[in-house]
Amino acid sequence: MKVGVISASLPMDTRAALTRCKEIGAHGVQLWIVNNDLDPRTLDRSGREDLKTFMAGLGLERSALCGDIGGFANPATVDEHVARTKEMFDLCVDLETPILTTHIGLVPEDTGSAAYSDLLAAVREVADYAAERGCCFATETGPESGQALAEFLVAVRSPGAKVNYDPANLCMAGFDQIGDVRILRDFIVHTHAKDGVPQSAETGGPREVPLGQGEVNFPEYLAALRDIGYTGYLTIERECGDDPEADIVEAVRFLKSMEGVEA
Repeated sequence: MKVGVISASLPMDTRAALTRCKEIGAHGVQLWIVNNDLDPRTLDRSGREDLKTFMAGLGLERSALCGDIGGFANPATVDEHVARTKEMFDLCVDLETPILTTHIGLVPEDTGSAAYSDLLAAVREVADYAAERGCCFATETGPESGQALAEFLVAVRSPGAKVNYDPANLCMAGFDQIGDVRILRDFIVHTHAKDGVPQSAETGGPREVPLGQGEVNFPEYLAALRDIGYTGYLTIERECGDDPEADIVEAVRFLKSMEGVEA
């Protein structure tokens, strides 16, 4: 497995963030492409080629793109979000990066509800669009259990419907972040390396913490990934903290010390 960093976790402009990722030893970067210079509505054809050239010069791969625009559960915004996500897959094609990750919104518990069928239809439309272009639409784990998400993705019935596995999101929500790897094994194409603690009387509400300081058991987690044959990216995401850059530097070192991770 290789180590990546999501560009949005470094508070600097895109090229500086890419250069910093290379300096700290990342093998690749997941590019954040929403409301910034990499948004497909902003990045023109020449800019897309320049970005590929710049990253090739650094020796950095693109692990995935991240296009989180608020999900597909709100009827007032679903058409706009589907259209924007399709534009993101056109960018995936141009950047030769076949994985797009996002949050789709909470999967309703009532599989017979209109909300469930509407979300299913939206995700199927986007996943089919992705698959037709040799890409996949990777839903991020967290709001629901791995079992609930797996059942939903089976119901989507699209080869483009996949998973971005975030163990910390599952941990913070009180789900089984290790066991759910096996449940979602047929769908996992990308992962976020993040740590957290669930809600408790001692710690208060659920919260993200630096890698290795929470309740995600990384040796067990990586062993579970190896067991299912996963050889993709462990992409570090640090969404908070006083010094996210320092936390990311330590996270790269931490992951590279684990069995099965490329030096």
